[in-house]
Amino acid sequence: MQTHRRGSSWLLAAILSFAVPVLDAEVIAKTAKIAGLTVSYKVVLPNPFDPSKAYPGILAFSGGSQTENTVQMDLRRNWREQAERRGYIVVIAAAPDGQLFFEGGERIFPEFLRQILSQYKILDNKFHVAGPSNGGISAFHVAALYPQMFWSVTGFPGYLPDATPANIKALSKLCIFMFAGEQDRDWSGEIEQQSKAFRSMGLSVRTSIEKDQPHLIGTLAGDGASRLFDQFDQARNGCGK
Repeated sequence: MQTHRRGSSWLLAAILSFAVPVLDAEVIAKTAKIAGLTVSYKVVLPNPFDPSKAYPGILAFSGGSQTENTVQMDLRRNWREQAERRGYIVVIAAAPDGQLFFEGGERIFPEFLRQILSQYKILDNKFHVAGPSNGGISAFHVAALYPQMFWSVTGFPGYLPDATPANIKALSKLCIFMFAGEQDRDWSGEIEQQSKAFRSMGLSVRTSIEKDQPHLIGTLAGDGASRLFDQFDQARNGCGK
């Protein structure tokens, strides 16, 4: 399967296509040194936040080049408002030393998540993992490496880049959610084909081809991001049909 690098053009399209107001959710900027890589990341906390309480957690990956700029953009589009409103902790990192999370940056795991778990109380010590475009590919890649740390994996769009039998089996206990824009022919075709293969192997998969949407899916941004969180809520109690 072919992976895609989308850098400045991806960012520009995002900025032009959808404007999301800045909200008051607390976002903390942090850095860590893991596996010889410098990791810059943001943590979104619920409002109000009680450090003695356990919250559901999301490990998010940004799309494109996975830089600080794409991290900030995706926080605005998909994560901040709903995390604040619904009581989630969201963690999203920039690619460490410029290495995408399916091209070397993934070696910060699982230590990175262990550090997060030492700093914040996450329900059952498990996360949902999700992202758009290269972030979706990263989400599937990392979920297949460490499935025991996740409830669900979501690509909007996104798919498993190295769909070996072992990697597919690794996802078998997770709730899998796959989105693609109807106008995004290459990715929607890849996702429909892979989701069909997953179902034939008994995995729990929900697929949505978003009508009239391009690669960057506007129907899942802003208020539409509530659909992502609805799925996260459900995945903690079972994948359903």
